[in-house]
Amino acid sequence: MTEKIFLTIRQVAKTGLISENALRRLVKEDKAPFIKSGNRYLINYPLLKEQLFNLNSIDGEKIDNAV
Repeated sequence: MTEKIFLTIRQVAKTGLISENALRRLVKEDKAPFIKSGNRYLINYPLLKEQLFNLNSIDGEKIDNAV
């Protein structure tokens, strides 16, 4: 089965990638890839995953959060 491209905010939160509240904040600040259909926000899930992964990288190198 193929991966769905557009998911609701709640569906994305259930994947464990990001919390529902954090995602709603990103949508409100227009920092997440989404489209609005009626009163529903549909998140471009593959693009969001890529965007969040790139936040964890500096100059192409993965950031190690270990202290």
